[in-house]
Amino acid sequence: MPGYTIGVDYGTLSGRAVLADVKDGRIAASVSLDYPHGVMDRQLPDGTPLPQDWALQHPRDYLDVLEYTIPRMLRESGVRPEEVLAIGVDVTAATPLPVTGEGTPLCFLPEFQSEPHAYAHLWKHHAAQRLADRMTETAAARGEKWLEAYGGKVSCETALPKLWQVLEEAPRIYDAAAYWVEAADWIIWQLCGKPQQSACSAGFKYLYCAPEGYPSGDYFAALDPRLRHVMQEKCSLPVIPLFSRAGSLVPEAAERLGLRPGTAVAASIIDAHAGLPAAGITGPGEMVMILGTSACFMVCGEGYHPVSGCYAVKDGILPGLWSYEAGQNSVGDAFAWMLRSCVPASVQQEAEERKLSVHEVLSERAAAKQPGETGLLALDWFNGNRSILMDSALTGMILGITLQTAPEDIYRAIAEAVVCGARTILDHFRDSGVEIRKLLVTGGISRKNPMMMQMYADMLNMPVYVPKTFEGSASGAAMTAAAAAEAGKAGGRSVREIIRDMAPKENTVYLPDPGKREGYDRLFRLYTEMSQAMAREDSVMKRLLAFRQSL
Repeated sequence: MPGYTIGVDYGTLSGRAVLADVKDGRIAASVSLDYPHGVMDRQLPDGTPLPQDWALQHPRDYLDVLEYTIPRMLRESGVRPEEVLAIGVDVTAATPLPVTGEGTPLCFLPEFQSEPHAYAHLWKHHAAQRLADRMTETAAARGEKWLEAYGGKVSCETALPKLWQVLEEAPRIYDAAAYWVEAADWIIWQLCGKPQQSACSAGFKYLYCAPEGYPSGDYFAALDPRLRHVMQEKCSLPVIPLFSRAGSLVPEAAERLGLRPGTAVAASIIDAHAGLPAAGITGPGEMVMILGTSACFMVCGEGYHPVSGCYAVKDGILPGLWSYEAGQNSVGDAFAWMLRSCVPASVQQEAEERKLSVHEVLSERAAAKQPGETGLLALDWFNGNRSILMDSALTGMILGITLQTAPEDIYRAIAEAVVCGARTILDHFRDSGVEIRKLLVTGGISRKNPMMMQMYADMLNMPVYVPKTFEGSASGAAMTAAAAAEAGKAGGRSVREIIRDMAPKENTVYLPDPGKREGYDRLFRLYTEMSQAMAREDSVMKRLLAFRQSL
């Protein structure tokens, strides 16, 4: 089937669209747009202040991405609208928002524009942690079977703790919302005119376990009597399979985007999960690690293995397989903080003189050091810990700073902490029975920071494969679109055939250095000891946080 599909990837700070050839995945055009409103973590557009641990987005930005990137791609590529077969969308998750029965975000309405809870709650909105803890405690006390598949703990980054927070803090928003819908599914709704939910977002972010469905009304009533019918009242969208066709592009959307009405629209996928097909993975045992502001780990398996601190969803990514997800909350974010807060003018001057980025200068200096040479030990919890502790209250830490500590030492310590965190996750998966025989890494850091890639190979003691693609999740979304375009057609390719055909055919490979294994093993043991000490409820870290909250 000749033609192209569009994949639109919504990240934390920007959106990117690609135009991919359905035969081989070749990218004919790619256009991105930074969100005009960015991440709202201090105030709303009208100046309304936001409390600590809040992170919101404006859904108008999602529409701006569509209306800017797609027409521009068509112009730049020369591809005609009739050659575009389908659109697929991925979004960072969970990012739910309250909407009316017609799909209008409440923040679009004048009466709610100064109400924080009327906006999209970004994945790293952590203000519902106390409610997530109560959801976990109640589920454990009731012996809820679904809790095991969610790592034994409800994360505040998922959708339902955030909805409960809306009910407690802004009941008029809760009452006005006909749906509490995931951003990805809301975008699909705007494209094809039908409210529905992808099995990917339902399974990973809304506690949906097929075939049983959502947790019972009795469970929600045990949390709060007002929540007994919450799923029927606020989340009652039909759940559709990943890689299926959600519908057809409605005329109004087609006109705004410069496409044909009736163009196929695929079921949405979470951005990190789209990275698995984008890396060319079609079966079990191959893990993809997507590195961006955070890190996400995805792997599929033939059977079910409960993994504490991680999610397991049947058919959550590849059909017929169990899909497992874990993550680190801060990777690129940690380096961004370091460059913003810990870099002297001399380093910036050197970068300017050598026509390099500050990242490149510090990475070059850090790469010259051996494991442990800096004398520093860091914990990569600058934005909390997602896996395997699932505790957003944990904080970052750097131990061993002296008057001789240089900025490249701090840079390397953060890098070492990040790769130690990755090893913790991989070891935990394997100890829980999930096979990982190959690791592929995508995302901006995989292309821009060879030091980090070599560090992963050395710390994990396994080859690291970096697919030669620059679009990552957007390409995965384009693959879901290809599956939607071919669904039900005679001679259509299977999902695995589409991934095989459209995925990159080449990888950059980083091999572990045997001479560094002992040093990284020693470093990892120290990291593990420090992690265990700081994760305890009576740790200095937890008591310091309690002290701050008491002021």
